[in-house]
Amino acid sequence: MSSAAARPVAEGAQGCGAPTILKERGQREVFCGLTGIVWLHRKIQDAFFLVVGSRTCAHLLQSAAGVMIFAEPRFATAIIEERDLAGLADANAELEGVVDRLLARRPDIKLLFLVGSCPSEVIKLDLAEASRRLSRRFLPDVRVLHYSGSGIETTFTEGEDACLAALVPEMPAAAAADRSLLVVGALAEVVEDQFRRLFAALGIGPVHFLPPRRAAELPAVGAGTSFILAQPFLANTARALAERGARRIAAPFPLGAEGTTLWLRAVADHWGVPPRAFQDATAFGEQRARRALSSRRERLSGLRIGFFPDSQLEIPLARFLSRELGMVPVEIGTPYLHRELMAPEIALLPPGAMISEGQDVERQLDRFRAARPDLTVCGLGLANPLEAEGLATKWSIELVFSPIQGYEQAGDLAELFVRPLARRARLAV
Repeated sequence: MSSAAARPVAEGAQGCGAPTILKERGQREVFCGLTGIVWLHRKIQDAFFLVVGSRTCAHLLQSAAGVMIFAEPRFATAIIEERDLAGLADANAELEGVVDRLLARRPDIKLLFLVGSCPSEVIKLDLAEASRRLSRRFLPDVRVLHYSGSGIETTFTEGEDACLAALVPEMPAAAAADRSLLVVGALAEVVEDQFRRLFAALGIGPVHFLPPRRAAELPAVGAGTSFILAQPFLANTARALAERGARRIAAPFPLGAEGTTLWLRAVADHWGVPPRAFQDATAFGEQRARRALSSRRERLSGLRIGFFPDSQLEIPLARFLSRELGMVPVEIGTPYLHRELMAPEIALLPPGAMISEGQDVERQLDRFRAARPDLTVCGLGLANPLEAEGLATKWSIELVFSPIQGYEQAGDLAELFVRPLARRARLAV
């Protein structure tokens, strides 16, 4: 996806040592929002994601998910053919036929997402109306929703944001007196279970997660609901929850020992948990995480790292790597910068850090070639060319697919950055 190149604009942040923000608008190198299906279809166990798109969309998903030919995952593509693009066929009637065959074959589906793509955007296929029409046909057995994963409208992780935002209007209304905590963002089940145990130890509850593991488990939301984001790319979902009366708890994101403690403490303070009780509940996990990080810090401390914009995880990762592993960020690229959601993270970045928002890929490549960081975090399309130029790279997509949140995953998260450097060292021998 590209747009007309524009000159970068440096935005001076307020305060001594505050980050410099470089705004760029030019050609970008990103995945589209369809990629989020790869982890979402594993999370919501009775949901199905039907992409209304082209064979290219189908190939992208199969490649990203590593789906074997005999597997039957919970996603597929309704292929838009040349006849549909030329207006020679009724695309709505053909889509309904695909859905009929799908639900007849898969009676386990309770929630069906119609996911827009670039081709469905081009022919102006009204998936909102299609989802309403299909819902009327199949309720109460199946609920049909829609969202866009089109590369025209979304990048990489924005697909998850669009999906969760589509779920918010479906959440039941909670009474104002019903106090609850909602953790927002798709997490690996092992991570979700760890957080449940920590919140239980803190005496915080009831605790719900969005997305839930099953469609029928959508939690209620209302004025008594407080929510905290577990992923940094959910601005639209946060806005939709606020419109339902829920209150957001601001915090850094739960990456690393420090990040997880600050994330949990924000909830504990909001709930009025005494400091001693918080310490008792979190001390063991934090100590284990710090021990796991200590050996990785020896390998990474003092090394310079740069981020190309990809997932919106870049700023929390830069905070984690700089504060807990001693790395030096030379540039922190992010596709979008939501200043309100990122304020707690930006406050913890090293003085003078540079954030680049958006992308002009050629200009950014020139900056990285000049700076030559010890490790570059980037998408698959840039990794091989940069490796050929002698720059060590880390695939950003792995940071989204892997369980990285929480105390128990802190060492694994650090290891993801050690691994490419260790591989290069072995190859150099």
